[in-house]
Amino acid sequence: MKIKMRQLVVAALISGLAVTPSVHAKDINLLNVSYDPTRELYQDYNKAFAIYWKAKTGDTVTVNQSHGGGGKQARAVLDGLEADVVTLAIAYDIDQLYQKRKLIPENWQSLLANNSSPYTSTIVFVVRKGNPQHIKDWNDLVKPGISVITPNPKTSGGARWNYVAAWAYALKHNANSEQAAKDFVTQLYKNTAVLDTGARGSTTTFAEREIGDVLITWENEAYLVLKEFGAEKYEVVTPSFSVLTEPPVTVVENVARKHGTLDVATEYLKYLYSKEGQEIIGKNYYRPSDPAVAAQFEKQFPKLELVKIDQLGGWNEVQKKHFADEGVFDQIYGPGK
Repeated sequence: MKIKMRQLVVAALISGLAVTPSVHAKDINLLNVSYDPTRELYQDYNKAFAIYWKAKTGDTVTVNQSHGGGGKQARAVLDGLEADVVTLAIAYDIDQLYQKRKLIPENWQSLLANNSSPYTSTIVFVVRKGNPQHIKDWNDLVKPGISVITPNPKTSGGARWNYVAAWAYALKHNANSEQAAKDFVTQLYKNTAVLDTGARGSTTTFAEREIGDVLITWENEAYLVLKEFGAEKYEVVTPSFSVLTEPPVTVVENVARKHGTLDVATEYLKYLYSKEGQEIIGKNYYRPSDPAVAAQFEKQFPKLELVKIDQLGGWNEVQKKHFADEGVFDQIYGPGK
């Protein structure tokens, strides 16, 4: 009898331990405020992270997404949109969260590997099948009669990368003459048919509304055009020279603490660097930062010469010079231009 009773007690204890995780399991919600073309990436990644987190903790995590032009998204967070994490197009926009409202630590970019950029990308062109305008490189975009689609640098991080790539190309091919570079981008924007607020809006203008001869866009967005709208209708042109884009991520620590989500938000971004996270990144046509995973996708990404933003002075200098009020972009594309 004593043995049977002891067995019942042990069984009860084991049963109780088995149900403990479900008794204490939580439902957690995160908000990831991101730039325009990452919708498909995070649809895939959020599912994978939820499975990983459930297995690790027993908790159910739901990640809500907000997408738009990167600069516009940063302003939304500054204006009170309570993001647990931001995954934006350029470091300058994230810096504003510290500089204007102290929502994040000043050293945010040192808290994750690769300056908090889990992947890189670059800027390429999409043209109509057969490339009827024979567009091969940046100099073809300034020819008379070419209709260009690119977003507005005042609202879109991707648009600023587009502009920087064009500016750097012009410097390279004109003995670093700033006046020649200014003339080059002036003509480029004279050829621009529509300035949408974000990269995805420009994709819609080019591929759905069928406006323009060439779309300047993120590499991943270019391949999405082929996938979504048909390789029989469009093709990707990789120029000889472009910019290395390094979209960064960070936890909005003040908001995450308020929500009680600091730990899961931190792990959410760290998991982007895991093998699974990096493979999802590669499958969505972003360039993985992990060399071993990047090697798996090497054939997917054409080789080209890439300039880094630091070679142009870094984002703070570039933003002030080109995109601040009365900067170079306003000079070439302001009212009455």
